[in-house]
Amino acid sequence: MRATTGIPAQGYARRRRQLMRMAGEEAILVLPSAPERVRSRDTHYPYRQDSDLWYLTGFAEPEAVLVLVPGRRHGEALLFCRERDPEREGWDGPRAGPEGAVEGFGMDDAYPIDDLDEILPGLLEGRTRVYYHFGRDTEFDLKLIGWLNRVRAQVRMGAQPPHEFLELGHLLDEMRLFKSRDELKLMRRAAKISVQAHEAAMRAARPGVYEYELQAELERVFRAADAQPAYESIVGAGANACVLHYRANRGQTRDGDLVLIDAGAEYRGYAADITRTFPANGRFTREQRALHDLVCAAQAAALAQARPGVAYEAGHHAAVETLTEGLLRLGLLKGRLEKAIADGQYKRYYRHKTGHWLGLDVHDVGDYRIDGESRLLEPGMVFTIEPGLYVPADDTTVPAKWRGIGIRIEDDVAITADGHEVLTEGLARDAGEIEAFMAGR
Repeated sequence: MRATTGIPAQGYARRRRQLMRMAGEEAILVLPSAPERVRSRDTHYPYRQDSDLWYLTGFAEPEAVLVLVPGRRHGEALLFCRERDPEREGWDGPRAGPEGAVEGFGMDDAYPIDDLDEILPGLLEGRTRVYYHFGRDTEFDLKLIGWLNRVRAQVRMGAQPPHEFLELGHLLDEMRLFKSRDELKLMRRAAKISVQAHEAAMRAARPGVYEYELQAELERVFRAADAQPAYESIVGAGANACVLHYRANRGQTRDGDLVLIDAGAEYRGYAADITRTFPANGRFTREQRALHDLVCAAQAAALAQARPGVAYEAGHHAAVETLTEGLLRLGLLKGRLEKAIADGQYKRYYRHKTGHWLGLDVHDVGDYRIDGESRLLEPGMVFTIEPGLYVPADDTTVPAKWRGIGIRIEDDVAITADGHEVLTEGLARDAGEIEAFMAGR
């Protein structure tokens, strides 16, 4: 049995081999699955596999542990998983079982998860380095320490316990940062579904609609395309758009309100992340359009920096300069441009960075800085570009016409050999395109 992941089995095997080469032949790598989480009493949250285990196996079931043992003659890639159980499968659905882990997922060998306690200490013995995500799962941390102590207890009998413990993320995060051709295909699909969802929400928008009704439109499109929300959808009308991680989604739109929607689909594990801000009645006011045009210009300035060899932070600096210059021009800030930037005056209205890595996690893994310096962009990196402006409704330092306006524009961008590709291209972005789209609903 094998889930359709969009990545061929040999692709996962290639990743495992690369990771083991990086770790070296005296290492052992241990990756447990994500635990199941109880929502309330006997109701669970929807299960979502640990991104690293998914990246290396495509295996979606809980109660599993991947163990990689580079150079082991009897098999390097081992998976501990649940056994087949007709009684439980009648309640919870089919399981791969150890046989399926070998046949369907390309493991060298597989064992029942109940045998982990018996087998893993023997795999640890003779290895000098353990790669593992320490501190992520306290319960599993304690189990691993117990297995290590069992090996240490046999030292007088000649056992050789590992003596070096290394953070797995140092190796795996860098691998995940660079997306393969197959991964980019899945991310384009996630982006396309997300574009369609945002268009459905824009079509449904009108004064009087509730935020949760627009959320329902978004997530209907996700599920109809065999995707799901990559994160909690943000739908903020009016001043709610000024709350960066607004979650209530219970407000009602009024005539003259802007609606900010930050939502993305997850498809086969890969996330999209889009934000658009549009008028509920289809027409921007003069002040809304002025700020929207400014955010759009800031995004274009950041996007112009999205090419190989340019520092990742250059996009943020370009957006900040554009936003600050515009805020001074509109009178929301006062003084000289250089001082307003140096003093961080713009942070009153722009409190976040201009983007983040994107992949199997919405805020994906990978270092932003290397040796204290912003890392340079390289082909295969994917990130968001999302400048915004948020004028609190109670900000009495500015005229009332500006208050309560919150705007963010976000797209997903992949670095290519000669520039970039906007994965979320096609969704109305500037004010004129948005008004034209909403007029044609």
